[in-house]
Amino acid sequence: MTYSGSVKVGGPADVHELTDLMISKVAVGPMDNNAYLLRCRATGEQLLIDAANDADTLLTLIGDDGIASVVTTHRHGDHWQALAEVVAATGARTYAGAYDVEGIPVATDVPVADGDTVRVGRVELTARRLVGHTPGSIALVYDDPHGHPHVFTGDCLFPGGVGNTWKDPEAFASLIHDVETKLFGALPDESWVYPGHGKDTTLGDERPHLAEWRERGW
Repeated sequence: MTYSGSVKVGGPADVHELTDLMISKVAVGPMDNNAYLLRCRATGEQLLIDAANDADTLLTLIGDDGIASVVTTHRHGDHWQALAEVVAATGARTYAGAYDVEGIPVATDVPVADGDTVRVGRVELTARRLVGHTPGSIALVYDDPHGHPHVFTGDCLFPGGVGNTWKDPEAFASLIHDVETKLFGALPDESWVYPGHGKDTTLGDERPHLAEWRERGW
């Protein structure tokens, strides 16, 4: 089956099968949030990125094997509506960017700093702090040894631009700088981008538009 990254609320998950990792994407809630279930193919351990909404949908996706951990990409409420229920049902450890912990009403077991490693089974993800959409937003980078990188960007990078900075020039300057240096400057065009809402993209598809984004200021 071919992975498209196109999902809708109430519809089935779309599954991206990599050599060492399976990535299942679903859309949940009234703001069409994306949630991603990562499964290490060697160990079966699972990690959820953004327990955004619709706990029943997420727990069905997780299945009987449960999850070891759940990562919240940032503190905005639409990304953690189901977090308490998912954690209560699974006992998962919670991760979030260290500078966003105070805005998440479920205790964070592991505050994450820029460059920290988050593991799911034998798979390692590298956290990148991207400041601007929120102070502690994090992206997770999986540098697939069998192919190109995969990047879970929360609300910091979408097809067509960076995340909302509410017409705050300083916040926008910070976010575009961090996205340019820590993602576009560090990763190849083939890198697959999994955003917090909507369809996927690649860094190569977005790279030609960086100057345009800077000029328009959003």
